Amino acid sequence: MKFIIPIALLTLSGCGLFGDGNPNWYPSPTPDFLISDSTTNAYSHAFPGMEIDDQRQFFKGRALFRDVWSQAPSSTVTRDGLGPIFNAKSCVACHARDGRGRPPIEKDEKIVSILFRVSRFDPNTETWTNDPVYGDQLQPYGIQNVDGEGDVGISYNDVRVEFPDGQVVTLQKPSYNYDQLNYGKPHSETYFSPRVAPAMVGLGLLESVSESEILKWEDPDDNNKDHISGRAQKVLDIQSGKVVLGRFGWKAGQPTVLQQSAAAFAGDIGITSSLFPSENCTAPQKQCLEAPNGGSPELHESILESVAFYAKTLAVPLPKNLEDKNFIRGASIFKKIQCASCHRPQLKTGKQTEIPALSERTFTPYTDLLLHDMGEGLADHRPEAVANGREWRTAPLWGLGHIQQVNEHTRLLHDGRARNIEEAILWHGGEAEFSKSRYIQLSKEQRQSLLFFLGSL
Repeated sequence: MKFIIPIALLTLSGCGLFGDGNPNWYPSPTPDFLISDSTTNAYSHAFPGMEIDDQRQFFKGRALFRDVWSQAPSSTVTRDGLGPIFNAKSCVACHARDGRGRPPIEKDEKIVSILFRVSRFDPNTETWTNDPVYGDQLQPYGIQNVDGEGDVGISYNDVRVEFPDGQVVTLQKPSYNYDQLNYGKPHSETYFSPRVAPAMVGLGLLESVSESEILKWEDPDDNNKDHISGRAQKVLDIQSGKVVLGRFGWKAGQPTVLQQSAAAFAGDIGITSSLFPSENCTAPQKQCLEAPNGGSPELHESILESVAFYAKTLAVPLPKNLEDKNFIRGASIFKKIQCASCHRPQLKTGKQTEIPALSERTFTPYTDLLLHDMGEGLADHRPEAVANGREWRTAPLWGLGHIQQVNEHTRLLHDGRARNIEEAILWHGGEAEFSKSRYIQLSKEQRQSLLFFLGSL
């Protein structure tokens, strides 16, 4: 059974749960927008309290999000134009049940819900640009009579971590093989960056936080000496033509849900739009260049707007075990070892007129939406806008405890290398090295409490 339940929200500052480590917690005004559902549908609910017209738009967007696109020409003229090269035939193919993707796990399993961004460094101009053969994203599949760009082989090497109390955790460090690409080996100066599809919940809330609210947490020079020096991503908003705060994607490379959606249509499904009007074909890909298209652009504006609206209004699942002593103790440890310095528990939306239900909401995403240096272990060495090759946007932690139910795995981090929450913590470095070191020094019981808390979000 799934239903909406009002429940006391934990106080996240001052004298409450995230204050001085006091194990008690104090209820604050009831948030009526969290969804109680621990089934496979936990990520797939409409934001509560929306007006009737908004609810209709949500369900229209959901149908389009799940639709399979076809090769042009097709009788379904509003939903043709797939490819010519692509990663998936639908949005839901990567975001299964609106949830999180993963790398291939079984032998010979194809890559579906993980993609590879591509860039080439030009030593002559000392600038980064698209690869002349593989563009800015690897598309492994092609429509009829068009060769996709090929497959990527993934293998893992063990990395051993030993705790002071003798516990040993073996991490998996991924290694990628690009010998199976169909248009030749990539240039020696070409860099690939794997990215799993993130969960879709709460995007409208994150978009509705004011830019000034996020920027006030910037501290690029670590002036407060807390080991954290987050900085804002700056990207082009295609609609306005202005450079604005980036919020979405693993390096916060997109400023709005609409632009993120259009970029996914273009890069993942091969569907052009008013924001991204060009096909993915490069000069050496003759079959791709000669393939028929579904119009110019292929994506009707109303379809893009409906899918973006759906993405904005997916609700957030309610955390589990809120009154369990291990949840309360783990939350206190989370604050004490400074995880909350980047994974900020609380944000607030500004005044919202487009979707009134999202207006002036206090919510708990556990992110600051800023870029942070995560160390060499997680580096992809590929810049994106102002983000360098070691920086990543702080990943929201809400919904973390529902991944297993929704997607039948617990893979974490940008490339899915971490098989569980503890492995994800142990891969942290750079600005997070201090917090990781403090985690390693915790007692086994304290570590279990922290993992219980995180696994309940």
